[in-house]
Amino acid sequence: MTERIVLAYSGGLDTSVAIGWIGEATGAEVIAVAVDVGQGGESLETIRQRALSCGAVEAYVADASDEFANEYCVPTLKANALYQGHYPLVSAISRPVIVKHLVKAAREFGATTVAHGCTGKGNDQVRFEVGIQTLGPDLKCIAPVRDLALTRDKAIAFAEEKGLPIETTKKNPYSIDQNVWGRAVETGYLEDIWNAPTKDIYDYTATPDFPPAPDEVIISFEAGVPVAIDGVKVTPLQAIKELNRRAGAQGVGRIDVVEDRLVGIKSREIYEAPGAMALITAHKHLEDITIEREQARFKATVGQRWAELVYDGQWFSPLKRSLDAFIEDTQRYVSGDIRMVLHGGQAIVNGRRSETSLYDFDLATYDTGDTFDQSQAKGFIELWGMSAKVASGRDLRVSGK
Repeated sequence: MTERIVLAYSGGLDTSVAIGWIGEATGAEVIAVAVDVGQGGESLETIRQRALSCGAVEAYVADASDEFANEYCVPTLKANALYQGHYPLVSAISRPVIVKHLVKAAREFGATTVAHGCTGKGNDQVRFEVGIQTLGPDLKCIAPVRDLALTRDKAIAFAEEKGLPIETTKKNPYSIDQNVWGRAVETGYLEDIWNAPTKDIYDYTATPDFPPAPDEVIISFEAGVPVAIDGVKVTPLQAIKELNRRAGAQGVGRIDVVEDRLVGIKSREIYEAPGAMALITAHKHLEDITIEREQARFKATVGQRWAELVYDGQWFSPLKRSLDAFIEDTQRYVSGDIRMVLHGGQAIVNGRRSETSLYDFDLATYDTGDTFDQSQAKGFIELWGMSAKVASGRDLRVSGK
């Protein structure tokens, strides 16, 4: 029986060429797997037909957009996850859901190997292969670009030689990955970190130089999940899409950062995540009034570690699963409304309300009706500083001063 290899297929140049390249290099039959995570563009059927035209024996397509929003974007939102304080894990959280469907397709079509289009320099090779090892430990992994010497110039030449139905250009300098949570752009002249990005690289966001009139929006949450926008009920996918549209029109969510890749190099990345950044901002402000102080402080540490794990391809790890349990527990009372103004590249919160709020007006006010007993503050301060006071006295005694 001929060996079968499942290929993570995007419909672009590299993975289209990889179908024939893998076949010639290994003698195996290739099954192309395309997963819709809200990236937009061509229809799944168009992508499926292209895969077949490029030589795939089967083409498996999956509409995972709601699954991606519910099971991957929402946990990221609940964690307020921003890798190194900037990056909302746009690509990192899409890899586990793609891996899930790759392994499912491998079982369905009797494949022994899974292939992906990642290079040996990036994070995605780790995310794909660690995920595959976890969900399908008997499956082998190959990467045509990394393992079978499929460079971009060879891919273009191969496509032209075979007459593959792919439109491409040698002039396109960018590597782009996108889904409903955001868009990532790298390589080309951006690799010189002094070069400012030009307007043509952006797609999800408008240039905020001349923004339209401010857009005020009310986002409603239940247990940390966005459930309505301006009073209209939405699913998580609909919430992300609507805020991609509205926050994107105001230039919200542009990120230009040099980040630490898992493989040990620093890389300059441009991200656009208008919906994600607006939602994370709103969610964090709602947590500020609904989560107890010590729990909130510890959650910030947990969220940072959660982001690192996911960035590093550990979505299916025991530690990430344990952190999920903590984060989910913190969301019990994160319900209410956040009002924010989207304008000039910023999402600024100017109102919050919640029936589960810990904010007590009578305790917080400085006006008549204040219920805070200020007479207790003096004794509290004395006890709070006692440890430092005793240590300071010891220092003076030992130094003889």
